[in-house]
Amino acid sequence: MPTLPPERRRSPEVETHQLREAAESFGSDAERYDRARPRYPDALVNRIATRGARVLDVGCGTGIVARQLQAAGCEVLGVEPDARMADVARRLGVETEVATFEAWDPGGWEFDAVVAGQAWHWVDPVAGAAKAAQVLRHSGRLAAFWNVFLLPPEVANAFAAVYRRVLPNSPFNLDALTKQPLDDAYRTLSTKAVDGMRGTGAFSEPEEWRCDWEWSYTRDAWLNQVPTHGALTRLPPDKLAEILEGIGAAIDSVGGGFTMRYTTVVVTATRTAEVR
Repeated sequence: MPTLPPERRRSPEVETHQLREAAESFGSDAERYDRARPRYPDALVNRIATRGARVLDVGCGTGIVARQLQAAGCEVLGVEPDARMADVARRLGVETEVATFEAWDPGGWEFDAVVAGQAWHWVDPVAGAAKAAQVLRHSGRLAAFWNVFLLPPEVANAFAAVYRRVLPNSPFNLDALTKQPLDDAYRTLSTKAVDGMRGTGAFSEPEEWRCDWEWSYTRDAWLNQVPTHGALTRLPPDKLAEILEGIGAAIDSVGGGFTMRYTTVVVTATRTAEVR
């Protein structure tokens, strides 16, 4: 289910409160998060940063993006506000400092790229872009990206029915599960990222890259990922169990698995000037 569908947000104050609560909830089961969350296409990772580059991974979580960059030959430093997530990242080989990006002290470090995988929406888009410009070398790249998924229609309808039954008063837009294309729900996020980059006066005109790919899920693999979705990380155990039972039954009804269509959407620009 979408982590941050924007259509049902009610006011800046409510939105900020909900975002803060959601951001702090992912570390509640950091090991599961690392195990279950999807990775990113290798071709895209290699396009963002070349071998030998020094990369800053903003909101690195458990180090999923960072480890892919390391495998591509990059030197990576992570910045992560949740100490529980940062502990897992360190244990898995990613040097990580605990801080919000806006408050983080770079200590004179410079980077060839600043990246944020499934995380830039937790960062103030204006302050974040300005901070990125400050730590990037000239021509260094800022890249914020999200995995956007599109469920098969029969699976989407079955999942939405489960969520409506168990969470009838959910503030999240459950109907977005069944819409085509699902990435419309993320347009607000990418627009904010673009506006933030433009607002610094320090970046080239932002570009959008897209990479389409697929991943097949068994029943157990999808159920392992579901509790890591932002709308569900704060559910009472009994409600979560009911959701998992219903979704498991829905997957069983379509043969015990399904193929997910993903689009990784990247908003990116290169540093061309000092922050104005």
